[in-house]
Amino acid sequence: MNLKTLVPLGALAALTLFAPEARAQSDDTGGYLATRDPSRFDSPQNFAFELRFGPYRPEIDSESEFESLPEADRPFRRTFGKGKGFHFGFEFDWQAVRIPFVGTFGPGFGWSRSSRSAKAFVLNSTTDRSGEDTTLVIMPMYAVGVLRADYLAREYGVPLVPYAKAGLGFALWSSSISTGVVTRDGVEGRGRSWGPHYALGAAFLLDVIDPSAAHSMDKSVGVNNTYAYIEWMRNDLGDLLESKPQMRVGTSTWVTGLALEF
Repeated sequence: MNLKTLVPLGALAALTLFAPEARAQSDDTGGYLATRDPSRFDSPQNFAFELRFGPYRPEIDSESEFESLPEADRPFRRTFGKGKGFHFGFEFDWQAVRIPFVGTFGPGFGWSRSSRSAKAFVLNSTTDRSGEDTTLVIMPMYAVGVLRADYLAREYGVPLVPYAKAGLGFALWSSSISTGVVTRDGVEGRGRSWGPHYALGAAFLLDVIDPSAAHSMDKSVGVNNTYAYIEWMRNDLGDLLESKPQMRVGTSTWVTGLALEF
């Protein structure tokens, strides 16, 4: 069993190990500096939600069959250019377990979408463009274990929360023109790709800017904490879990966005 397979399994094993303690989470309270101010109201904290944005350039040209070609002649670069595209998405986490002196741990699920468009090449040509657009759409998804080290923020007011994620990634992708999915030699231009997913990040606790407003938001709508974050993400979507070759649509990139705990 290789490393790409062990990492996702390890994350799931860790989640299973801590699962018996998950019931205690329902009695826990969240919110900025909750333990330092016992007189204030804090709603239970069990979940996190992230809005996610960032550049995305799939590693299609890194496939072994293209390694002998000059970089400018590789299919993705030749069709869509060298610039990075954009992706947006969301993530939902269950903070199932609170680990003493560390933070929360639990499962998370994420979805995002990235697309690139350019003028299609004329049939049997790699230089002449037609007036028709060709579009590549990639929808990466993942299931991960998420560790958020928020102990210092809760106990001492340090407004920085580091976190880590690891698990399994999956993507649906398709290549299309105005008439629908591209088909060449009887093969449709769509498929799926699997691989490990990793991320490391740091979230800045926005509650410290206006604690009174943060308290009011918790009391009125149950949002314990609000964060702005930056994250390095790697989804190595390629040759995992399937016997036939998969297109490499994963990437290494930076992600930023807004996170809410509730």
